[in-house]
Amino acid sequence: MKHLYDIKQLNAEQLNHLFSLADKIKTTAVTETKKWLAGKTAMALFFENSTRTLMSFQLAAQRLGMDFCALNIAHSSAQKGETLKDTLFTLNAMQSDAFIIRHSENHTQKQAAKWLGDQASVINAGDGTNQHPTQGLLDLYTIREHKKDFSQLKVAIIGDIKHSRVAGSLVDGLHILGNNNTWIYAPDELLPASTTARKAENMKQALSDADVVVMLRIQKERISQIDAEVLDHWHDNYGLNENNLEWAKKDAIVMHPGPMNRGVEISSAVADGPQSVILEQVRNGVLMRSALLYQLLSD
Repeated sequence: MKHLYDIKQLNAEQLNHLFSLADKIKTTAVTETKKWLAGKTAMALFFENSTRTLMSFQLAAQRLGMDFCALNIAHSSAQKGETLKDTLFTLNAMQSDAFIIRHSENHTQKQAAKWLGDQASVINAGDGTNQHPTQGLLDLYTIREHKKDFSQLKVAIIGDIKHSRVAGSLVDGLHILGNNNTWIYAPDELLPASTTARKAENMKQALSDADVVVMLRIQKERISQIDAEVLDHWHDNYGLNENNLEWAKKDAIVMHPGPMNRGVEISSAVADGPQSVILEQVRNGVLMRSALLYQLLSD
C-alpha cells in the first residue's frame, strides 16, 4: 500500500498488523526507532487548523528519524492562486517521501494520490466531512487496549455525526473488525443519510449497556443551519454527564477526539473521570501514526 486516504482501504488483517506495529513501537526505545526511517522526509500541508493531528504526526515522524516540514498555508503560494496540484509537484521535486494533507473538501487526498502515483505517499489527515483514517486507527487501537473483542462490543457515538469525518472513519473501522452493534444518536438534521450504524431513538437507548461511548463536538463551521434552541439545550439532550453515563456498563470507556467543549457535549466530571481515555487517545495518536508511516515508507 502506497497511500492511505480512506480507512476502507484496509481489511481486518491489515488493521491488526498496524496495531501490532504500534505495540512494537510502544515497547522499543526511541533511540532505536529513530533509525527506522532515517533519511526520509514528510511534509504536512494543512489547509485547516489542527493541534493534535499535526503535532502527533510531527512527533511520529521525528521518533522514526524522519525530517518533518509543515507548510504554513497562510504564507504559501496557495494564497497567490497556486493550485494544490502545482504545490504538490513543486514540493515533491524537493524529494519528499510523504505528504500529510488536511483539507476542507472531500476526496482531495484521493485525488492527490492519483496525481503523485508512486512518487510519494499521501496520508489523509482529514478531508471535509468524509474521512479521518488515522483518527479512526487511533480510536480503534485505544478500544483494543481496553476491550479485546470488537465483535462483542456495543459502541455509542453521540453528537454531530453528519459532519464528523471522525465518526465516519470509526464506524467504517468497527465494521471492518466485525462490529455490528454500533449506535449513533443526534438530532435528525445532524444524522448522516446512510450508515452501517444503528440509529438510537434517545440518549438512553444509545447508552444502555454500552462498552464504549464516543462523544463528538458540534461542528458549527460546517453547519449551514440548525435550530438555535437545539444548540441552547444541547447538553441537556445530547451531552454526557455522570448521571446518564450510569446507563452504560460500569467498565465502559469514554472517548472524545477533541477539541472538547466542556459543558456542551461532555461534562468536566466525565472528561476528567476514571472512565475517560481521552488522553490515551492522544498518546495513541503518535503510536498509530508512527506505525502507519513505517508501514507506508519502509523498504
